[in-house]
Amino acid sequence: MPTIEKIKILREKTGAGMMDCKKALVQTNGDVDKAVDFLRERGLLKAASKATRVAAEGLANVIITGNEALIYEVNSETDFVSQNENFHKLVEEVGTVIQASGVTNTEDALKVVNKAEKLTVEQMLLNMTAKIGEKITLRRVSRLNKQDDEIFGLYKHQGGRIVGLVVVKGGDDELAKNIAMHVAASNPKFLDRNSVDEATVAHEKEVLTQQALNEGKPANIVEKMVIGRLNKFFEDICLVDQAYVKDPDIKVKKYLKDNQAEVKNFVRIEVGEGIEKKEEDFAAEVAAQMGQ
Repeated sequence: MPTIEKIKILREKTGAGMMDCKKALVQTNGDVDKAVDFLRERGLLKAASKATRVAAEGLANVIITGNEALIYEVNSETDFVSQNENFHKLVEEVGTVIQASGVTNTEDALKVVNKAEKLTVEQMLLNMTAKIGEKITLRRVSRLNKQDDEIFGLYKHQGGRIVGLVVVKGGDDELAKNIAMHVAASNPKFLDRNSVDEATVAHEKEVLTQQALNEGKPANIVEKMVIGRLNKFFEDICLVDQAYVKDPDIKVKKYLKDNQAEVKNFVRIEVGEGIEKKEEDFAAEVAAQMGQ
C-alpha cells in the first residue's frame, strides 16, 4: 500500500486526483517516476477521447517583444476552466514558447518544442487536457509587426475574452490603447474602404440592388439608393469610418486626424468566434455523474 507521502508527492508532480495517484503507485510498486509515466499514459488516452468535444471558451492573449507582437487564442470547453490558474499559466507558457520560435501559424506552432520541458506545444496542451479533464486547444496564431516610429496599442476585455491590437503611427500610448479598445468593441473587418476587396463590394452591391428592387423602387432611384446604403455598409465594417466608441458624434478618422495619428494595422480576436457552441444542461450533467 503506497504511503500518504508518496501520494502527495505524485499529486504535486502531476496534478492528478488522489485515487488516481494511489492506483498508479499500486500498479508501479510505489515507484513515483514510473507512476508519473503511468498517469501520463492514462491521461493522454483520456485526452484523446475528448478530441470530438467543442472547445469554444478560453482566452486570447498578446505577447509583445520589441517591434513584434504575437496574438493567439487557447480554448477550453467551459468558462470555469478558462478562469483556472493552471490554465492561465499554460496560456502564458504556450505564448512564450511560440513567440521565441518565430512561427506564424497554428499548425507550425503546435510542433514547436518547449526546450525546458522537452515537449511540443501540442503535448503541453494534451497534458493539460488530461490534468484538467477538458479539451484544451490552440486555435489561432498570428503576428503583427511595427516600425521603430510606430507604437502598439493593446486592449483586453474581460481579461482576454476579446483582444484588440493595433499599430499606430503618431499619437501616443493613450490614443493607441483607445483605438485598440474601439477595435475590441466595434469589431471592424477592414481598415478603410480601400482595404475592402472587390468581391465583398460586388456581393454587397448585388444584395442592396435586389433589396431596392424588391421594395418596388424605379430603376433610376435604385442606383442612388444602393450608393447610400453602400456608404452605410462601409461605415459598419471599416475602422476609420466607424463612429468612435468613446465619442459617437465623431468618426474614428476625425479622432485620428485631430491627434495627428494614423492606424497602420489591427487584429481582433474574440474567443470562440465562429465556433458553434454546444448547449449544455449543467444540472442534468451533474445528476448523471452522481448516478454513475
